[in-house]
Amino acid sequence: MISVALLGTGIMGTAMAPNLIKAGHAVTVWNRTAERAAPLAAHGATVSTSPATAVSDADVVLTVLSDGDAVLETMRAAAAGLRPGQVWAQMSTVGVAAVEPLAAFAAEHGLTFVDAPVQGTKAPAEQGKLIILAAGPQDARTALEPVFGALGQRTLWLDEDGASGAGSRLKLAAISYAVSFTAVIGEAVAIAEGLGLDPALFGEVVSGGPLDNGYLQTKMKAILSGDLEPSFTVRNAEKDMRLVVEAGEAAGFRADMAEATRARLRRADEQGHGGEDMAAAYFASRPEAGPSTTTA
Repeated sequence: MISVALLGTGIMGTAMAPNLIKAGHAVTVWNRTAERAAPLAAHGATVSTSPATAVSDADVVLTVLSDGDAVLETMRAAAAGLRPGQVWAQMSTVGVAAVEPLAAFAAEHGLTFVDAPVQGTKAPAEQGKLIILAAGPQDARTALEPVFGALGQRTLWLDEDGASGAGSRLKLAAISYAVSFTAVIGEAVAIAEGLGLDPALFGEVVSGGPLDNGYLQTKMKAILSGDLEPSFTVRNAEKDMRLVVEAGEAAGFRADMAEATRARLRRADEQGHGGEDMAAAYFASRPEAGPSTTTA
């Protein structure tokens, strides 16, 4: 049994905590909005009232928060409860630039820092089938093996130095593909509909052919049914596309698809769909007058 402090119980943290508990680990959770963490008590988690209290007895600290600023702010709030030798795996999508200050904070407090964002959304998190993109030293890998094993189907170790940000850099490539693909699916449905066709006909064209896959079917079904309960929100997807674009600008490459996808997500957010699943980027093809539902 490993004592784990999980800071952040949004969509992903809430899905991850029960799997840690099922694997036999002692889990303490904290969230800025306390009522988001409270239901995890029914699964066997200890719900803490502060980050410092949450981490005080932990062997491993996991941060699953919205962005790099939120991670750093939370860890600063946890500082009074931290002790040298704890392993800290930051599992949020923070981009490239945010890794250095996080690693510096870890070094200042004697923590073993692991950059370990995940590939996957709500359903894979609930099923313990995330892919973990990790960079960190060998001794941390031993400590994290049973923790990551409860959360994911595979851990891809990329570098022995968490400060390298190798996990976060690979995550940007992977998330750019996933979010851009989702936007393409929505736009294809919107094109069919906008040209006066039943948008379900687009599904008939691609289903069973070389362009078909399970992800396309899932997102297309969400759009056509209007069931946009979030597995990953429009607002978070837009944030991630911003991180991709910023990383490209800093490294000297163009991320045109990410920029175009970000514009669609921003437009859908402005129309009132920011809290819905990122498939709601579909609405960006609709008139600026505001949101409506599909006719299918």
